[in-house]
Amino acid sequence: MIYVFIVIWFWLRCTLADLNTQCDTHDQSKSYNSFLWKVKRDPPAYFFGTIHVPYTRVWDYIPENTKMAFDQSDNIVFELELTNPYTVSALANCQLLPGGEKLANILPAEIYTRLKQHLEYVRVMLPVWMTADQKGRGLYADYLFNAIAGNWERKRPIWVMLMVNSLNEHDIKSRGIPVLDLYLAQVAERESKVTGAIERVEEQCVPLNDLNFSQVRVLSYMYNVMQKGFKRRWKLGTNTY
Repeated sequence: MIYVFIVIWFWLRCTLADLNTQCDTHDQSKSYNSFLWKVKRDPPAYFFGTIHVPYTRVWDYIPENTKMAFDQSDNIVFELELTNPYTVSALANCQLLPGGEKLANILPAEIYTRLKQHLEYVRVMLPVWMTADQKGRGLYADYLFNAIAGNWERKRPIWVMLMVNSLNEHDIKSRGIPVLDLYLAQVAERESKVTGAIERVEEQCVPLNDLNFSQVRVLSYMYNVMQKGFKRRWKLGTNTY
C-alpha cells in the first residue's frame, strides 16, 4: 500500500500567539489541533500543516498520530523541493531587482543610509548573538551574515524587509537548525521515500514581487520595525541608531 503524506504551510496553534516562545507545556499541547487531515481513500492520504520555524521549537508538540502517518507514508509531497539545489538558487534569483537595478536607486537616501547603518549594527552584533554551539560547529559570524544578507543591495524591498525581520538575536541563535518542513524533507530523503512538490518557485515569488504598493512604503515600514525591535543604539559617525 502506498500512503501519501502532503506537507503544507500552516500555523501550528501553539506558536500562533508568540513565535518567540515555546508552547506552554507538553500536556497542554495535547488539546491542540494537530493540523493533520486524512483523506479517506485506499490507501489513505494525509495533509499536514507546518510552520517555518526551527523544527526543535515544535517537534515535541507534534502529536504521535502525525509522526506515525509520516513514517507509514511512502510518498511525501511538499510546497517546494527544498532539498533541490535549483530551488535554492531560483529562490535567491527571484528576489533580485530586474535589469541589474540597485536598491540605492529606488529608496530615498535617508532610508537607504539608515538601512546600511542597521545592517552594520547587525554585522557587529552577530558574534555576540551566536551561541557557543554554533561557534563550536564552525559557524562563523561573517559567513552567517553573508548567507543571510549577501547581495542585499540588489534585492527587492519586500525581500529586504523579510530579511531584516529575521536579523534578530532570537532567530540568529536558531540558524543552522532546519525549519520544520525542511527537516521533514531531509528525513524523507534519508528514509528513501519518494518526494515531490506542489508548487514551482515562480508560483511563490510572483505574488510577492507583484505587490502593487509602493516599494518605498515597504522599506519605510521595515525601518519602523527595525527601530521598535532593537533597543540598543549603534553609532556611526555623527549619526546614532
